[in-house]
Parts: sequence; structure tokens; C-alpha cells
Amino acid sequence: MELPRQARWLEWPTFSLFLLTYFCFAAVTHFASNIPTIIVIGFLSILLTMHSSLQHETIHILEPKWPILSFVLATPALGMAVPYCRFRDLHLVHHINEQLTDPFDDPETGYLEPSVWDGLSRPIKVILLMNNVLIGRILLGPAIGIVAFIHQDIKLIIAGDNKALFGWLKFIPAISAVFLWLYFFGTVQVWHYALACYIALSILKIRTFIEHRAHELSQGRSVIVEDRGPLSILFLNNNFHAVHHTHPNIPWYNLPATFNNQKNNFLKHNDNYYFKNYFNVFKRYLLVKKEEVAHPIWNLQNRKKL
Repeated sequence: MELPRQARWLEWPTFSLFLLTYFCFAAVTHFASNIPTIIVIGFLSILLTMHSSLQHETIHILEPKWPILSFVLATPALGMAVPYCRFRDLHLVHHINEQLTDPFDDPETGYLEPSVWDGLSRPIKVILLMNNVLIGRILLGPAIGIVAFIHQDIKLIIAGDNKALFGWLKFIPAISAVFLWLYFFGTVQVWHYALACYIALSILKIRTFIEHRAHELSQGRSVIVEDRGPLSILFLNNNFHAVHHTHPNIPWYNLPATFNNQKNNFLKHNDNYYFKNYFNVFKRYLLVKKEEVAHPIWNLQNRKKL
């Protein structure tokens, strides 16, 4: 597929958005005591969601070109939950397209290997089934995701994985910087900030809920949500996810045009895994499970590479 011309020698749209996000974060947290609580929580939720999307953009676009500056920009742990270094390392593994949705090798998969699923207790199964409905993913998904992520990394560290260990060690100054800012300059209440962090993760779960599906062909596993509304802005157009997985070096502001220029090719390539907008996603899956938790094709017996 022909790619759009990458004309910007400096990614000024992304750097500018980073600076704007940090400026707004500083202003909201500093003046929080003078702003109605619901506005503080709402603004922080939006800013934390945007910051996470900018961290994702950094992995693919900024850090390969300007590693030190980009690392400094992306590392502060505004969302408190996920170390940037661990997110980067795991996300790059996720971008091995042949492994997408693999319950063994894709660190961002939403599926379990069938025998693992069969061995779970009934209460855990109920929770995970609720997590496979969009409303459940929004309400429970952040808690489930954080617990699973930390549990997996603890196992890796105990097993001697130094990369996981150093990722969490680097998290200490990253989260300390945020705590110091909030302590010395912020006036936001702790539980208000914690709630905003959770809401931001819930917003991000709307995107990740629909991003991938089980499919025989690797190119058929990533979605296109042709949305240009507020969620698309917060996700930095990552709802054009099949485009992103096909061309991860295309910056966020070029993804819609890239799709529009070759819409039929992309939809043929991803076997028409497509939604017109997020309203249609909510309409279809708000109270209906997307798929089974147990992977419908990949299993321990065949280790089938979809």
C-alpha cells in the first residue's frame, strides 16, 4: 500500500500536544480547590486518557527519532498504574502481527487458552465473562487489567526477568515526580485524582475492547472504527487500528487520510472488521459479549498460529 508523504522533520503536532497536556494538567491540579469537583475529575480523566495515547504515539513515532527527549516526555506516570517502560516493551511484542490475540505470546490479548479457562473457578469465570461485555469492560476492565498485569510482572521478576524488574525500578522516579508535584503544587483531593485515573483507564478500555478479534488470518484481527468524534481525538485516531498495525510508523494525524485514500483495500485486507463509529460499537456490544474468553482457535494442543 502506498503511504502518505511524511513531511514533518519534527513531530511538532505531537510535541505540542504533549506540552499542552502537561500545561493543562498542571493548571487543573494546581487550581483544583477553586474548581467544582466534577469538572476537576472530568478534565483530569480527559487529560490522563490523552497522555496515555501520547505515550503510545511515543513508542512508534517519537522515541525512534528522538529517544532521550521522547523518553523524558513520556515517562511521567500521570495515570499511576502502568510503567511506561513496561508498556513500551510489551506493546512492541504485541505488534508482532502474527501473534495477535495469541493467549501465549500476545501480552495484550483478551483471550485465554481453553484449558486455562476450563481450570478457573466459577466466580473468576463470571467476572471475566462480565469483562467481555462492553459495559463490564468499562466498569471492571481497569481493575481486572491492573491486577492481571501486576501479577504477571511479579511472576516474571521472581523468575529472574531483569527487563521487567528494571521497568518497575524506573517507575519509581516516574511516579515520584507526579506525587511531588501533587504534594507541593497540587490542590486536588487524593480520591478525586484516583477516580480520574480509573475513569481514564475505563475510557481507554472502550478502544481496546474492540481492537482485535480471533481470526484465521493475522490481517483480519485488527479493527477499523471510522469515528472522527471526541473518542477518536482522545485515542489519537488509534481507532483506525488496522491501519496502525499495517503501518505503525504513520503518525496519528495521518491515519484517517491513509485509510480514506485506500478504504476498500484496507477493508478487504482486514476482512471487513469495521464499525462506522463508536455509537455502533456501543449499540452492538454494550450488553452483549463480544466473543468467548477462551480462544476459539488457538489452544494448547495445536498451538495453531492463526
